[in-house]
Amino acid sequence: MSARAPLTDLGTHRVQNQVPPLEDFNLFEADPALVEAVRREGAGWAEHELRAFGALMGSERVQRLGFDANRFKPELKTFDRYGQRVDEVEYHPAYHELMRLAIEQGMPSLPWRDPQPGAHVAHSVMLYLLSQVEAGVCCPLTMTYAVVPALRRQGEVAAEWEPKVVARSYDPRCVPVGEKSGATFGMAMTEKQGGSDVRTNTTAARAIGAGGPGGEYLLTGHKWFCSAPMSDAFLTLANTGRGLSCFLVPRWCPDGTRNRFFVQRLKDKLGNHANASSEIEYDDTWGRMVGDEGRGVRTILDMVHHTRNDTVTAPASFMRQAVIQASHHVAYRSAFGKRLVEQPLMRNVLGDLVVEAEAATVLAMRISRSFDDAATGAEEAQAFCRIATAVAKYWLNKRAPGHVVEALECFGGAGYVEETIFPRLYREAPLNGIWEGSGNVICLDVLRAMAREPGSVDAFLGELERARGGDRRLDAAIDALRDVLRDGTDLELRARRVTEQMALALQGALLVRHAPPAVADAFCASRLAGDHGRVYGTLPAGLDLAALVARGAPPV
Repeated sequence: MSARAPLTDLGTHRVQNQVPPLEDFNLFEADPALVEAVRREGAGWAEHELRAFGALMGSERVQRLGFDANRFKPELKTFDRYGQRVDEVEYHPAYHELMRLAIEQGMPSLPWRDPQPGAHVAHSVMLYLLSQVEAGVCCPLTMTYAVVPALRRQGEVAAEWEPKVVARSYDPRCVPVGEKSGATFGMAMTEKQGGSDVRTNTTAARAIGAGGPGGEYLLTGHKWFCSAPMSDAFLTLANTGRGLSCFLVPRWCPDGTRNRFFVQRLKDKLGNHANASSEIEYDDTWGRMVGDEGRGVRTILDMVHHTRNDTVTAPASFMRQAVIQASHHVAYRSAFGKRLVEQPLMRNVLGDLVVEAEAATVLAMRISRSFDDAATGAEEAQAFCRIATAVAKYWLNKRAPGHVVEALECFGGAGYVEETIFPRLYREAPLNGIWEGSGNVICLDVLRAMAREPGSVDAFLGELERARGGDRRLDAAIDALRDVLRDGTDLELRARRVTEQMALALQGALLVRHAPPAVADAFCASRLAGDHGRVYGTLPAGLDLAALVARGAPPV
């Protein structure tokens, strides 16, 4: 009796028409829109470091870290083995390695350590590259970046904490900050009864001694959402009796004892699995007031505003990663006698996805530069940053989920399998639309800026006017937007439509000024002139699809 052939020799197991792994390439160099934006928006001085970071993020090793950090979720350890309350979260080593890489490269600290023009852009580029590999670690990194302007409202508090916040050293140990080489920050505002309406917060603060700005307090209350609970300290809101105030709450008290910071549970979230989000309890928890008493919302908004810079960048990064994955797949996969990328309808879908992703990238990098411009103190720059950040946050986060789904469909069933990055991108895509203000909150924030800071509308329209004459369809969109903004009737009811119109006009203006003609033409035809269906892959005939497809392709 003859021996049976090994299973792998059977003809039914011959593997063909499969796509090679997309790994060990430079995420920065493979993104022409990003490279151009870095040079245009003032961060060219950081290009060498950004290029190195792109190579690191595109490596197989770091991509694997992203998968591992999500597969092995954080676990809450309430007590130690001796029964002592510790309230610590344990993470997989992949999480800590990603945090280390980002902090040592200066991602959260760069604008404060080296506050030159383009520093916020460079920060955003690093976040954009890291988010494509693993977005969960970006939450604590973003809050650590964003806390500095709020800390600076209380000089003695900033003097104590800022050196550790901007240190390029990741120290994950749960020990007093004085023993650490670096520190990370979190934020805790939301309560059960109010959600986004933080003015309904019931957490109470009782002064120890005289109290007031910089003074010591004991806080009691419950926070419904506290992300990254292993941060070294948090900004939080509590009522003193004279109004809602902002406090810095550390994990350890100045006397070296654990603060009464109780992690009640970790949230079982749809996505963002590498990052722990929690409910916490304050019970005579020690904190220091930051900023003026009764002006806590205004103080913490400095932090919120800077987190929104990152919530604009993140959806753009998801769309870019979706495009590059889909482009790679269709370049190798064949069906019906031709490679997928050669099929006319697939080229329409892919070209449409490229246009959306590039428009997102251009907008995100312009918003980041607005933070650099605002740091100069120029009123017009600050006004533009205020309103345009909210507009971009709303729009890009509405576009990201549908974009990721369409790119996933380019894979077919393989894209629905956890071995690819698409399920993670899909779960991550809605998050930044919720964090730091969901859609309605952000649109109302746009209206608030228009009402309280009339100069913001002028600054926004001034940005659009710089592109006038570049495309007749854009000119018509700018004129239509001016009419919309002059009409004050039912503004709250129309807030989403107004914000959408502002976002599209701004994206169109930026693309007409800065993008290749094929991209700008496709955007103006489809998004501004309305020659487009209700789903991706409905670009009109006559566009340069070959140029669009090439624009989104990764290196072969």
